[in-house]
Amino acid sequence: MSSSIRLVALSAVTLLFSGCVVEPPPRPRPVVVEQAPPREYVEVVAPQPPPVELVEVEPAPRPGYIWARGYWHWNGHQYIAMHGHWEAARPGYHYVHPHYVQRGDGWHLNVGVWVQG
Repeated sequence: MSSSIRLVALSAVTLLFSGCVVEPPPRPRPVVVEQAPPREYVEVVAPQPPPVELVEVEPAPRPGYIWARGYWHWNGHQYIAMHGHWEAARPGYHYVHPHYVQRGDGWHLNVGVWVQG
């Protein structure tokens, strides 16, 4: 058998056995949305006003951030200093720092929040 016939035969056999492989499209995966458990809201009511002294000295301004001031947290027995932290600025919002408001049943802590406007 000549070499050209062998080459043609080999090519034909290769084409015959290689065929076209068609992969089925991937099956759609179900979308799983994990929801975090709802945060438990605990209202802090202290029987006495928080200390007057500052928790800490506010650091120098930092571009793109605001300093969320530290505050006094009532743990049920006494006030504990909670230190401040940097919050990334949110365009269109302003930050309301944690503070206490006196009501008939004691001093209520309003936590720090971002407010639109």
